Amino acid sequence: MSQTPKLRAELDGIPTYKPGKPAAADGPVAFKLSSNENPYPPLPGVMEQAIAAAGTFNRYPDMACTALMAELADRFGVPVSHIATGTGSVGVAQSLIQSTSGPGDEVIFAWRSFEAYPIITQISGATSVKVPLTEGDVHDLDAMLAAITDRTRLIFVCNPNNPTGTVVRRAELERFLDQVPSDVLVVLDEAYREFIRDAEVPDGIELYRDRPNVCVLRTFSKAYGLAGLRVGFAVAHEPVAAALRKTAVPFGVSQLAQDAAVASLRAEDELLGRVGSLVGERQRVLETLRSQGWTVPETQANFVWLRLGERTVDFAAACEKAGVVVRPFPGEGVRVTIGEVEANDLFLHAAEAFRKEL
Repeated sequence: MSQTPKLRAELDGIPTYKPGKPAAADGPVAFKLSSNENPYPPLPGVMEQAIAAAGTFNRYPDMACTALMAELADRFGVPVSHIATGTGSVGVAQSLIQSTSGPGDEVIFAWRSFEAYPIITQISGATSVKVPLTEGDVHDLDAMLAAITDRTRLIFVCNPNNPTGTVVRRAELERFLDQVPSDVLVVLDEAYREFIRDAEVPDGIELYRDRPNVCVLRTFSKAYGLAGLRVGFAVAHEPVAAALRKTAVPFGVSQLAQDAAVASLRAEDELLGRVGSLVGERQRVLETLRSQGWTVPETQANFVWLRLGERTVDFAAACEKAGVVVRPFPGEGVRVTIGEVEANDLFLHAAEAFRKEL
C-alpha cells in the first residue's frame, strides 16, 4: 500500500493567507483597494537603484543587508545589532514566533487583527489566544493582560490595527507594557506608522529603548511603496534581534529590495508629501462615509473599516460592480484602502448607493 509522506500535525487546518483580490484585467473593475498598497510609483531615485541592482541577479545578495542595516540604524538612532531584516514585516513576525514559541506555548493577539498572526502561530505549533476587540474595534489591553498565562511567550499589538485602523494611545500602552511579565515578548507591529497623525499614539521605537521585552516591526511595503519587493525589519534588543537573524531565511531579502529600501529612506521628504496627500484623502473618505450615515471608526492607517456583518459579501460585490475591489472579511466587515482620488470616488459612490438600499 502506498503512503504519502508524513507531515506535521500542526499544519492541519491552517487557513491559507488570503491576499487582496486583484483588479480584473478585462472586466469593469479598474481599481484595487484591497491590499493597502500605496498608489504612487516608486520614490525618486528608487527605480534607478533597482535597475542597477537588476544587473547583478546572477549573484547572491548581501546576506547581512549591511548598507540597509547601517541606514536604518542611523535613521532611528539604534545600534546595528538591534536590527533584523526579513521578507516584509510578516516574514520577521514569523521568525519572532519561531524564536519564541513552539508546541505548548501561547501567542496572544487581538481579534480581529492581522490575519497572518494565527497562521504563523499555528505553523510553529503554538496556540493562538485571540482576545476580542472592544465594541469600538480597539485592542482590549486589560483583557489581553488577563489572558497571559505561564505558557504565554509572545503578544502582538498591531498599532494601528489591521483591518480596523484603530490605535492604542501612549498612556494605556505604557501601562500595559509595565504589567506584562518581563520574560514575555511584546511585538508592536507598526506597519502603518507613517500614516499616524494622532499625537497621543507613541512611536514604538521610543518605547523599546528601555524595555528589553519590546520589539518593533516596520515595513517598506506600505508608505514606502515597495510592497512587491518584500522587505521589512525589526528593532529589538540584542538577544531578540540576534535570534531573528539566526532564524531568517538565508539571502531572503534581494539586493534589489535592499538597494530600493536605502534609496527610499533617503527620499523621505518626497515620502512625507505623498503620505500627507493620502492622509488628506483618508479624512475626506472618512467624513463622506459618515455623512452618508455609516459608522466608521477613527482610522490612523491608509484604510477605513466598515463593520457590515452579514451584508459584507454583498457590499464587496456592489463595490466590484462599481469598479473597485475591496477586502471583505465575511460576516464581519470590509477594509478599504485609500487609493487614487478617482478610485476613492468610485468607492464612495458605491457606498452611498448601497446605503440607500438598506
